[in-house]
Formats: sequence, structure tokens, C-alpha cells
Amino acid sequence: MPARFVRVAEQDRQPIEIKIDGVRHTALEGDTLLVAVLTHAERLRQSEFGDGSRAGFCLMGACQDCWMWTADGQRIRACTTTVAPGMSVLTNPPSEDIWPISA
Repeated sequence: MPARFVRVAEQDRQPIEIKIDGVRHTALEGDTLLVAVLTHAERLRQSEFGDGSRAGFCLMGACQDCWMWTADGQRIRACTTTVAPGMSVLTNPPSEDIWPISA
């Protein structure tokens, strides 16, 4: 799947490793999660309401279009969350049979 964003400048920041759906990817220190994901994928996530792919809309945390999940089930906004080394995120809500969210 082609990436939606292509980084053309400012590549001198420290690279850090994150996991997206269990797959290792490289982001740059200071990137938002939205930028990190869309430099590797065509979409941010699939809407849980069945109306298509999402790639962020307002880019400032107001539209609800960029929700993602941490591996332990917490919801986070990709457009306002800065990546951190070792971060692991999911593009779909975690299944309770795999990740017991209430535990």
C-alpha cells in the first residue's frame, strides 16, 4: 500500500522505532503519530462505523477522525500525540478476547 505522505525535507531529526499493528516502522523524533503512520500507509484507520477509510481531517484534535489505540486499549488522537520510542499502536480497536481492556 503506498504512503499518503512523502517526507521531502527536514530529515535530520533522530529516527525512532514504533510499531503499527505489530509491524516495526521508523518515525522521526517530534513527529505526530498521524505523520508517522501516513508516511508508511495510505490510511490512518478504518472507521468503526463502517463509512470508510480515515486519514485525519482537521489535524488539530477536534474532528474525531484520527482515533487510534495503544496496544493496551487506550484511545489516542493521532494528530496531537507525539511519537515516543517503542510506542505500539493499533489502527483498529483491540479485541477484548486478545487484549482484556478492563484488566
